[in-house]
Amino acid sequence: MNYNNIHPDFRLNGNFYDKDGLQILANELLNSEEEYNQDFGNLILQWFDDNDYILLTTSGTTGAPKQIELKKQAILNSAKATGTHFNLKSSNTALLCLPTKYIAGKLMFIRALVLGLHLDVVAPSSTPLANSCKEYQFVAMVPLQVANSIDKLHLIKKLIVGGAKLDQNVKNQIGDSMCEVYETYGMTETITHIAAKKINEDFFTALPHATISVDIRGCLVIDAPSVNPDKLVTNDLIELKANNQFKWLGRADNVINSGGIKLFPEQIEEKLNPYFKNRFFVIGKEDMVLGNKLVLVIESEPFEIDSKIFEFLSTYEKPKEIQFVTKFKETPTGKILRKDNLS
Repeated sequence: MNYNNIHPDFRLNGNFYDKDGLQILANELLNSEEEYNQDFGNLILQWFDDNDYILLTTSGTTGAPKQIELKKQAILNSAKATGTHFNLKSSNTALLCLPTKYIAGKLMFIRALVLGLHLDVVAPSSTPLANSCKEYQFVAMVPLQVANSIDKLHLIKKLIVGGAKLDQNVKNQIGDSMCEVYETYGMTETITHIAAKKINEDFFTALPHATISVDIRGCLVIDAPSVNPDKLVTNDLIELKANNQFKWLGRADNVINSGGIKLFPEQIEEKLNPYFKNRFFVIGKEDMVLGNKLVLVIESEPFEIDSKIFEFLSTYEKPKEIQFVTKFKETPTGKILRKDNLS
């Protein structure tokens, strides 16, 4: 299989590059002092080498970051599936503002190569549009970047958001923006997303290359042979609708058994979200009486909380302890490491 094909409409920062030109650029990037440039250079060289795979560093959400191999054909299939689902056309403008060390950033570059996008690359930061007035048809961001770009979202036609759940307060700020904002569902093993939904919708719709089902626990099972030959059994509890739509309920491994009652942290957080401006989460903590008690952890200096905001919660959903953390520990892609922030 030849992975060296470059769409004739492909542009990188306004310039067309053939294979040789990209390899020269890659070697220049490797000599940069900026890590994101070095990562981008490595990606380009890996894509055009003789291997049928590229190496990827996982984000470390469920364990220590590690390197894994991803088949180039699977990456191409994922890129094409995204292009089909979001109706991307050659010469569409796109922005790469994510680190290419991880899968989401890598895919933005490969999509541009395969689909013929006009891709601009900027240093990954929490404010990717701060110095831009250019309009883009397609952009991928993590939630923190979206939250810091509300006043610039009119510059984007279609925005996909991944890496973590988008905060309801941010969704409210986006409101009726002309920008089409989609939350995505996926993981490294599925070569980024296999499903997406508009932010005002409850149910994700699977992309054409993925089939979904549930196991006996009520967790999502993904069959997407074009990107992974194995069926993927996840720990994500879902509500299945039709054959290709699902509502995400929470992580099975986050479920708290408190006094014999099962509590779903993500659902409790959804209820509490309107009352907190700071980031927060709820988690179970070992307790002599309840087995596990519910703890509310807030990213903030300590402040007094009016207990009335908990009145609408059931007895077991009400936090039995509140902790404050000055700065959450998180993965490089912005996912909060819940257990690491509990004391």
